[in-house]
Amino acid sequence: MEHYDAVVAGHLCLDIIPALSAAARFTPGRSLEAGPATLATGGAVSNTGVALHRLGVTVRLVGKLGDDLFGQAIRRTLDSHGPGLTDALVTAAGESSSYTIILSPPGADRMFIHHTGCNATFTAGDVDQTHLVQARLLHYGYPPTMRRMHTEGGRELAALLRRAKEAGATTSLDWTMFDPRGPAGAVDWRAVMEAALPHVDIFTPNIEELLLALDRPAFERLDAQAGDGAFVDQVPAGTVAGVAEELLRLGPAVVGIKAGHRGMYLRTAGSQRLAGMGRATPTDSDAWAGRELWAPCYAVDVVGTTGAGDATTAGFLMGLLRGFGPEAALQAANAVGACSVEAADSLGGVRGWPETRARIDAGWARLPLEPGAPGWRYDGAGQIWIGPNDTITRRPL
Repeated sequence: MEHYDAVVAGHLCLDIIPALSAAARFTPGRSLEAGPATLATGGAVSNTGVALHRLGVTVRLVGKLGDDLFGQAIRRTLDSHGPGLTDALVTAAGESSSYTIILSPPGADRMFIHHTGCNATFTAGDVDQTHLVQARLLHYGYPPTMRRMHTEGGRELAALLRRAKEAGATTSLDWTMFDPRGPAGAVDWRAVMEAALPHVDIFTPNIEELLLALDRPAFERLDAQAGDGAFVDQVPAGTVAGVAEELLRLGPAVVGIKAGHRGMYLRTAGSQRLAGMGRATPTDSDAWAGRELWAPCYAVDVVGTTGAGDATTAGFLMGLLRGFGPEAALQAANAVGACSVEAADSLGGVRGWPETRARIDAGWARLPLEPGAPGWRYDGAGQIWIGPNDTITRRPL
């Protein structure tokens, strides 16, 4: 029987990324000149799955395509990354493939025009049980864009994650932004998380999409404060810690909250919960238990931010699968995410792990980070912040 480190399932689409200048402004009724368009695969299946493949992780991709030209382009592009990656993709006759037009001027955050396509009809049954038995880890991405997976209170999402746990796999879940004015804006996302998270071992959303799902008033207040600036700069460390505590109570063993240029925050459950993580349980569970850490980002020249969060998750999961401790896994997460933003598409900047590791070892500079809350202390040797809820702060890093 063939075995994989990871099966990556969920949202899959074609990204269409026109080249834009830094001076690009979007004004109704006006024409905006663009350069050549980059065509690339997108969504968690491509972004996280292919990034894991480039990092040396054995992976299978499970997504749904239409039998149209976009679907053919997606399959052909994914096939080019390596043999066997697309063997588990599902083709839905008569359905349209998903696409996203990504508007990402240099130095600015991205905007999306998105068509969900046949992602809306993806169900738990589209993931073959054989793959769950063969994999150490199942990673599922983007429930908000997968209508069948989040309707009925997240019944299909919970069913898939429960099946994976029963098969002995470790389960990982990532989130995404949604249009609060569209149908997804009316979904009770707290209820969906309450159904799904008891079956999730690792949850790696970003703080913006998390607050939109769980605390709309807080999201709207912080979004207004941010104006044209970065949302993450408005989020207090106490808010991040409070949301992480709430998520841990719902079931995950590991919560990694991505915060853009402010890096990645980590909060973990106790040793008893970590012991039940399945085939990808951390090698040194004691080092992972009861942790609160915040790792700063690496300094890069940003070309495009498309897929950066997915690449960050890929780096984190790669570290876990290779037996890294939490500090090293966060380091890997931020390094892979930083490489990702050095290209316009989600994968062009992602390197293999040896090359990425060499860049870190050569003294790759970090961006400044200050949690700005009582009880946090900075470890200069590990270049990481340790939070007041960390249970092994006296243990050498």
